[in-house]
Amino acid sequence: MYIQCFGACLQGIDGTIVDVEIDISNGLPYFQIVGLPDSSVRESTERVRAAIKNCGAVFPMERITVNLAPADIRKEGASFDLAIAVGILTASGQLSPEKLGRCLLIGELSLDGSLRPVHGVLSMVDAAKRAGVTDVVLPAENVEEASLIEGMRIVGIDNVKRLLEQNGASLFNDINISCGLQHAPFLSDGVAATVEDFVDVCGQHQAKRALTIAAAGMHNFLFVGPPGSGKTMLVRRLPSILPPLSDEESLEVTKVYSAAGQIRNRAMLIRERPFRNPHHTISTGGLVGAGSVPKPGEVSLAHRGVLFLDEMPEFPRSVLEVLRQPIEDRRVTIGRARAVFTFPSHFMLAATMNPCPCGYWGFSSSNASCTCSSVKVRQYRSKMSGPLLDRIDMHVEVPRIEYDAMKRTGVNVSSAELRETVARALRRQSERYAGSGIRFNGELTGRMLREHCRLQPEGEKLLAGSFEALGLSVRAHDRVLKIARTIADLDECDRIGTPHVAEALQYRCLDRNAHPDK
Repeated sequence: MYIQCFGACLQGIDGTIVDVEIDISNGLPYFQIVGLPDSSVRESTERVRAAIKNCGAVFPMERITVNLAPADIRKEGASFDLAIAVGILTASGQLSPEKLGRCLLIGELSLDGSLRPVHGVLSMVDAAKRAGVTDVVLPAENVEEASLIEGMRIVGIDNVKRLLEQNGASLFNDINISCGLQHAPFLSDGVAATVEDFVDVCGQHQAKRALTIAAAGMHNFLFVGPPGSGKTMLVRRLPSILPPLSDEESLEVTKVYSAAGQIRNRAMLIRERPFRNPHHTISTGGLVGAGSVPKPGEVSLAHRGVLFLDEMPEFPRSVLEVLRQPIEDRRVTIGRARAVFTFPSHFMLAATMNPCPCGYWGFSSSNASCTCSSVKVRQYRSKMSGPLLDRIDMHVEVPRIEYDAMKRTGVNVSSAELRETVARALRRQSERYAGSGIRFNGELTGRMLREHCRLQPEGEKLLAGSFEALGLSVRAHDRVLKIARTIADLDECDRIGTPHVAEALQYRCLDRNAHPDK
């Protein structure tokens, strides 16, 4: 007998609906799965066989062929176990074909017939909705995650025995349609992350201004300064002024974390922007994704959020260079022998560095002076290539704070105040780019950049002179324009003025100090 049902797997972070076809025919007992299954799918033959027997059902002692279609897509993971088991029970007459109807079946089976949760359920259910499948049966632990997709009828079961005990009744008789789009703060280790406030930071007004600009336009930035100047402390407060994720962005981010198996609260979408801070010993694969079937790397886990590289020159140059494509294209494409995988990677790059190996070049004082030769300084900075630095919008100096400034009493600007300033700039951008698919100034390219970043004659003259004096590339020229556009939005100006261009040019300190000499 032949039967067909629906399963699903992941391709990158996107779900793919797979037709699970089961044919039971006369012949010597044999159980085979075809359709490019990986080892975890092939091993489901033993899990399904034991699960069916231990649930009190009869495993057919005939020739069983399972085809996973389309056959040209590599299938991986244990999510097909439930679909294969239900298909065999239905094809052998032990389960009514009308009982489940046209529904998606997802789940990994234990040998006793109980179901284990699987990763990537959010993407799989979303793919089912786009394919017109509205009924889903999956492990009970995945129900809350699957219910985040609107308009789906979700049934969670703990054991295959429940299907056999229904006596022909539909599982979906008393199921409400899911409402979807519940929100929760981003969880990094099981609890809500504590957010540090800028009100605790004394001085460093230029750095705070740069962070406000970066948050308002989602611009990449690099802090350069001596040890102990507060670079890391400032960056760690950046999440406190970032705008919340939109509904569409929340779904994108949650799908990435679902595919990576890093969702802590399955009942709600991630609402706060991710903040990823990998150690400098990370490998290339850990940064962009690795494996025969790649999983999301740090650049994808930072999607719609911040990727923070503390002490950037300490990262291997080979690791840093792989950031070029994600920064420019906002996605990562990983080619393997069997398939090409694409992961989203639209993130803000935040980085810090010392100006030289000892940390004091250009920031020497009576108590601490630079001991590095110009050759050592060049070697240290050469760990970051020119093309990579060119893709960073702002290079900002963070000098050492003097004792008097540190002890000076007064009211420091709070994160709440900066967040409101950022929100006003974002409202201007939202109105300007309505219907264009662009939300932030940092996303401007080509025609839209020229249209929305027109300069007055004085500003054009200033930028032209700086272009030649600093030796800016065309890419750096465009990034200065985008920074100037964000500064104008923060000042609530429709036109980009000369002061906005002048301030934007100030945030290119590595262009001014491109050739350090002792």
